[in-house]
Formats: sequence, C-alpha cells, structure tokens
Amino acid sequence: MQNQPTYPLKAVENALVTLKFLQERGDVRVADVAEHLGVARSTAHRVLAMLVFHDFAIQDARRVYRPGPALSPLRETGLAPPDLVTTAHPHLRELNVEVGETVHLMVLQGNGVRFVDGVEGPQALHVGSRIGMLLPAHATSGGKALLAELREEELRALYPRGMSRGAAAIDDLAALRRELEGVRRRGYAVNSEESERGVRAVGACIRDGAGRAVAAAAVAVPSVRCPKRRLAELAVPLVAAVTRIGAALAS
Repeated sequence: MQNQPTYPLKAVENALVTLKFLQERGDVRVADVAEHLGVARSTAHRVLAMLVFHDFAIQDARRVYRPGPALSPLRETGLAPPDLVTTAHPHLRELNVEVGETVHLMVLQGNGVRFVDGVEGPQALHVGSRIGMLLPAHATSGGKALLAELREEELRALYPRGMSRGAAAIDDLAALRRELEGVRRRGYAVNSEESERGVRAVGACIRDGAGRAVAAAAVAVPSVRCPKRRLAELAVPLVAAVTRIGAALAS
C-alpha cells in the first residue's frame, strides 16, 4: 500500500473515500457516509451533493445515494463496448414490432438497473419508456437476470442491509437467492407487478463475445392483457433478440 501524501487535501480525500465506500456498498445514506468519514452529517451531505452534481452518484426518492453514470460498471470494467445502445437499438425495435409491446434496455448499476434505451409499444394502452430511470434490480425482470449472473459474495455486497420493501417486490435475501436460481434454470426472469402495479415483464441477459452479461433487455406489458402464462411465451422472442444483440456486439 502506498503511503498517504504528506499534505493531503481533506475535501478531496473525503470525496475519494466516499467514492470507494459508495462502490463497495452499492447504496448509502448521509448518516452512513458521516460515520464512515468521521465527520458531521452536514459535511457528508456536501460531499454527496458534489458527487451527484458531477454524476458520480444519484439520489433516489428514499434519499438513498447510489453509484451514478460516471461510475457505471460498463465504464469501469470495459465488459461492454461504448456503442451498446447503438448496436442494440435495431434489435429492440425489431422485437418491439414482433411482440407489439414496450421493450427496455438496461445495465446494472450498484443494486439498481439503469434504463438506457427502449421502444414503446404501439397500442394505446402500453408501458411507457423508462429511459434514464434507476429502479431496484431485485424488483425488475432485467435486474433479476443480471443479478443471477453474480457470485454469492457479490450479491451479498450489494445488499448489506437487505433490500427496500415494495408492495410485491422480494424483500428477503434468501427469497431473492431462490428467485435467482429459477432465473438461471429458465434462462430468463419475470417481474409480476413488483416494480409497478399493473405491469408485468420478462427479461434476459445480453452477453458479450466472452459470454459475460453486460446488459439486459426486457419486454414490459400491462397486466390486464398479460396473464402470467404469457410471460413464458414472450420469453421466446426475447431470448432470440438478446442472442442477436450479443452476436452483434461480438462482431
């Protein structure tokens, strides 16, 4: 380990330590950062506000801070090419036409999923675009598909204090493990009104040339015309589409 600089800039040090803490924990509150840095909550709040301003963090509706776009795993690891959206979009549109429903493209970001592209369904009643939104990974089909790719220690690191409770979302790590085992077995994940009442979805991973999951695609449908059995039917064209996207990324 390198020695600490003789004259460290405390504000810079606090920001860098907070960045590492945010990456390790996946989500933090002001009190967590204040305790970790050994500073007042007001100081921790200023550090986090600056990270948000520069896109290193985002704050959700529960005042929880998560890694922001500047800390996207796609940028950190290089597991996916920078033109993911450009490459995937024609295939998303093709899938949209085939199933007649909204399709989403998302990437894992901490213990959430960031929606980075999508095509809305053509019907009057359809699921709207979620581009730019960050939702809990365990409550979305694409998020579950990506979580199922993680090692046990990686999964535990993302949920050190369990997970946020929702009306229908999984709120227990043991239950999540069981759900992810089913995802691995089927090859796709489902969301039955877990992220939003009245919406069901099916999601599957997009893999790069080395077989690593770098993103996920999902088909989202209003529950009124999507009995649970239809999700398995939608999974067939979805899996074919993510396979095509993966092949395009590898070429």
